[in-house]
Amino acid sequence: MRGVPTHCPYCALQCATSLHPVDRPGAVEVRPRAIQSYQGGPTNKGGLCRKGWTAAEVLTVPDRLTMPLVRDAAGNLVETSWDEALDFVADRIRSLQAAHGNDAIAVFGGGGLTNEKAYALGKFARVALKTANVDYNGRFCMSSAAAATNRAFGIDRGLPFPLADVAGAGAVLLVGSNIAETMPPAVSHLEGVRNSGGLLVVDPRRTATATLTEDGAGIHLQATPGTDLALVLALTHVVLQEGLADTAYLTERTDDPDTLFRTTASWWPERAERVTGVPAATIRRAARALAAAAPVHGGAGAFILTGRGAEQHSKGTDTVTACINLALALGLPGRLGSGYGCITGQGNGQGGREHGQKADQLPGYRSIADPAARAYVAGVWGVEADSLPGPGKSAVELINALGTEDGPKALLVHGSNLLVSAPRLASVRERLASLDLLVVADVVPSETALLADVVFPVTQWAEEEGTMTSLEGRVIRRRAAIEPPGEVRSDLAVFAGLAGRLGSADGFPTDPAEVFEELRLASKGGKADYSGITWDRIDAGEALFWPVPAEGHPGTPRLFADSFSTPDGRAHVVPVDHRPVADDLNAAAPIYLITGRLLQHYQSGAQTRRVAELDEAEPEVFAEIHPRVAAQLGIADGRPIRLRTARGSMVLPARVTADVRPDTVFVPFHYGGAGAVNELTNDALDPVSRMPEFKACAVEVTAASLPATGVPA
Repeated sequence: MRGVPTHCPYCALQCATSLHPVDRPGAVEVRPRAIQSYQGGPTNKGGLCRKGWTAAEVLTVPDRLTMPLVRDAAGNLVETSWDEALDFVADRIRSLQAAHGNDAIAVFGGGGLTNEKAYALGKFARVALKTANVDYNGRFCMSSAAAATNRAFGIDRGLPFPLADVAGAGAVLLVGSNIAETMPPAVSHLEGVRNSGGLLVVDPRRTATATLTEDGAGIHLQATPGTDLALVLALTHVVLQEGLADTAYLTERTDDPDTLFRTTASWWPERAERVTGVPAATIRRAARALAAAAPVHGGAGAFILTGRGAEQHSKGTDTVTACINLALALGLPGRLGSGYGCITGQGNGQGGREHGQKADQLPGYRSIADPAARAYVAGVWGVEADSLPGPGKSAVELINALGTEDGPKALLVHGSNLLVSAPRLASVRERLASLDLLVVADVVPSETALLADVVFPVTQWAEEEGTMTSLEGRVIRRRAAIEPPGEVRSDLAVFAGLAGRLGSADGFPTDPAEVFEELRLASKGGKADYSGITWDRIDAGEALFWPVPAEGHPGTPRLFADSFSTPDGRAHVVPVDHRPVADDLNAAAPIYLITGRLLQHYQSGAQTRRVAELDEAEPEVFAEIHPRVAAQLGIADGRPIRLRTARGSMVLPARVTADVRPDTVFVPFHYGGAGAVNELTNDALDPVSRMPEFKACAVEVTAASLPATGVPA
């Protein structure tokens, strides 16, 4: 039996799977399948990671939400009907908006929503609620890379080339990405570059990805946390000062080559060594290896790829910009078999940021501040352009405003678990508690859902139809294999039910195919143009990478071959310079705290912590600490330690390992409650992307006597 073809519900690699029925109600079996990516092989080559193999378990977890819940007078969440829940929410929205204005209601989306749901969420916020206050958790993931690529290239597509292109490269520089754990099937594309000794990994930990450089396969540049920008400036310095740059490319395809020379001239490797801890000789060796693979020197090709480790900083946009500038110096973007790309994290992190759930955005990646964009989209929606609100607050700023005198009084959350994923959680918890109304749509009782006044049970991946957009910019189909349990409905039904009660009865269909047809029209002419994509074309097996501006158009697997998407067609060189971590080391907190992912878990862990096989493998939070530091502090492996930052403290078991730098402790962020490391992380924002600085802050580390179970100190 062929099964129902679909894709994994987790990361943006979106591995191809098929779902097959089993003898349990609501259950399926997941099997991998290989799909052709584009002239070079499939993205996952028929492989799945541990999370993908066990994805179906979440469909039948014991605490699956199957009925709407409303908080009663005693403070308990109790089952109710859909009509009663929708009526209650609509009545509260009307009352709050009458008293405080339209912006009293806020909406928070997620990068795991299908394209159809992300589009409908943005439309619902602006047409039915008429609020400017809408953003999503992609602000925590892709915003720095998006901001950098938009200002350099004029467009934001994570990988502007098929992933399979990487397999033919002579060198790949990975900055802040641990793909061996976050998307293991992608590692198969690094086999060729490892064989040529050209895998270069920048990470303060000896991660599973960093170990791939061993035995002559490449170089691990184990930089001090928060210094990736300085390291990349030094790599660029070597390329330019040693005559390794593609000067013809810089002259023909960039707007200001002189800025590149001027802004990197002072970053000689010896200076960078003092800042980053990476030996000057290693910096030179890495720069030369990258240059040798560049087309200008007859190499097989080179790629520079960034991940959250480089981007989740208050200077994340500038760090990605430095990586782009290095790629430009080597003449990589737009060259076949070379380029710069960002490794998108969330399952629909790409599509989710294109069609309107961002604070400043309309469908097709249009700016909500652009009068022409407003007029066009308003025409599609059948409303007056002047009725559309303007740009709203970014995620952290929106959260910080909740419940304040001039801020939103209600929040509707779809596809996000703020009480694990946002920084400075004590403040987040306080702001959520101050709301007059918190509504959460989810599949399980996440930490955020358990605080809500109303909980809507919504469909999961195997229960719904729609489209997703992979890290390559390829639009793919999600297909339903089973019926949802109980009274579960789609998020689309939530939007339609509330919109109808709020006076917008038309314009919110619940059929995802109908929503996609409207999305096609709304995106037409935008940067992320989906107008030529149809479900029929995808179902027929076409590999469609946006932009696809007409039904006869084959799609655009590779961008920038002839020009960039800037007004002058050239890549823009943006000057950047290194600056310290916002919450840098001090006498009281002399060690860096960094956070990241584990192979076994995904994002806030709301799904994977409910899968027995995954939970048993990594059941609790821990802190990696270097043996020398552990010995100095009297900390033994497995024993409790206390971490304290300016924002809070926690106690958790130590994992003593030389895989982490002596000046660094690492804690995974997948755990909730007392195990949530984001109690400690910094919400300082990047001035351009508004990304919070999850990835580095100063921490005090001491031995603790409390049980090592992640309890608050």
